[in-house]
Amino acid sequence: MNKWYTNGVFDYKRKNKRKVIRTTVQMIILLVLGFILFHAVFDIKQYAEPDKAQWTNQDGFIALSYFGVARNGTSELISKKRLDQQLKALHDQGYVTISQQDVMDYYKLGKPLPSKALFLSFEDGRNDSSLFAQPLLEKYNYKATILSYANKVGSNESKFLQPKDMLSMMKNGYWELGSNGYRLSYINIFDKEGKLIGVKEENEFKDRADTSYYTHYLMDFIRDENLVPAEHRDEMEARINADYKLMKVIYNKTLGFVPNVYMIMHANIMYNGMNRLVESVNDQNIKAMFGMHFNREGLSLNKSSDSLYNLTRVQPASYWYTNHLLMKISKDTGQKVSFIAGDERRSAKWQLISGAAEFTDNRIALTSVPAGSGMLLLKDIHAANVKLTAELGGHVVGSQSIYVRYDQNKDSFVRVSIEDNSVIVEQKAPGGKVERLLASKLGDKAAERAKQLEVSVSGDQLTVIVDDVQLSLQQISSSIVGGNIALASKASLNNEKDDIYDAVFDNIKVTTVKEDGTEHESLYKNGYVGIEGLISRVKNAINASFDWAIDTF
Repeated sequence: MNKWYTNGVFDYKRKNKRKVIRTTVQMIILLVLGFILFHAVFDIKQYAEPDKAQWTNQDGFIALSYFGVARNGTSELISKKRLDQQLKALHDQGYVTISQQDVMDYYKLGKPLPSKALFLSFEDGRNDSSLFAQPLLEKYNYKATILSYANKVGSNESKFLQPKDMLSMMKNGYWELGSNGYRLSYINIFDKEGKLIGVKEENEFKDRADTSYYTHYLMDFIRDENLVPAEHRDEMEARINADYKLMKVIYNKTLGFVPNVYMIMHANIMYNGMNRLVESVNDQNIKAMFGMHFNREGLSLNKSSDSLYNLTRVQPASYWYTNHLLMKISKDTGQKVSFIAGDERRSAKWQLISGAAEFTDNRIALTSVPAGSGMLLLKDIHAANVKLTAELGGHVVGSQSIYVRYDQNKDSFVRVSIEDNSVIVEQKAPGGKVERLLASKLGDKAAERAKQLEVSVSGDQLTVIVDDVQLSLQQISSSIVGGNIALASKASLNNEKDDIYDAVFDNIKVTTVKEDGTEHESLYKNGYVGIEGLISRVKNAINASFDWAIDTF
């Protein structure tokens, strides 16, 4: 047989075999997706009501409200895998979900709640939230409220649940309905130069980086460029009343009723300094239409002394790790929680000094304590001349640090931090103060991705490289002679809403270096090796195929 016929390009049997394999994999994925869709649409399971006779808690409940769920997650939507991990952790801690009626009975009739009570909700009324959360609610026998914007109900916009979907979801007992209001619109928008932009709908107002001020449609008078009301009181009241009236008409027409729960946008403004006249018209409408109102956000705990129309919830960010959520709940409730550690084999090589740490595959996620730091110490490694490389993937607002020559007894170290998208290099000699050696702002594009960091210390020379660019070659104090490797996390003062932070370290590698700076001996590696790397690549390929199937069908 001629070589040109068997060189791979013209080997039709091989090509056909590959096509068969690829088609088979895609068919399997489509069948799995079809099963998930069937499962979500036809509601195979039914919610099992808890035994309320055993409930004795009069101390309150926590409320969590997720923006939405996506298969792999986005900057706003939590991934299904992470949501599963968080709900599992809550279930393992003993949390039981409560219904809207349970909340109302608690406040109106003084009925008790489970010892650890959770009100769970998902905002925005998205199809994907229903699709990916449904199996998890069934898995943990959890009940949740899904909220919607009235102007999206019956709109035929594909990403939002429609009335028939919502009514169907209620039948299995896992879901109740709620509302975020009539629409998500903004008024009194000013750019950074102080120029009035005016009123914009949500789809017109995606990029808010260039704005200095804005507020929600229901939260204020419409104002002019001098912030003077541009409408009279009766005009303001008519405008706000119209939104509530439209909300009531749409829900009654499409669902046959107005949902019982309201979560106003934006949170924390009513009953907190809002214009008295604007607050009054909102208050009257809310109490006339809804059974309860989650007005506040940022605190998870609702006590018996709170108002049914001024309840509070936490909206977990999509980038929160499970220990972040547990740390927040512990802070709000004062209760002890059991943090997750992940891979015990990997975690055994580290000593947790403060905070909580999760070890998964090639990743270490280190969560700080509230208003403090988290710290991990690499055990049994004491070296003066070392090189450490890692990918740092924590959220851009916060501090994730790597220590070399860290001596706990002498309180001395060399520290390199990625802090609020800047590189900070510091040292602390024994008995001395922290001294800053370098502060360098990274580019805007660096904020959107993980940073590859390399820290090398040999003798009194320190080299710092970020994303293959050498930022620093510094001489360090000769009194900082040796010590451990450590990792740290700390929330940023620029994040006023959250004083807990998750530092993320991938593919950590530590080697000794010679005096000339060349690598010598491997001391530690947290990256994939051998079969682990192959498994990771297979998982990525399967995930890519799932994404292809979802996007295509």
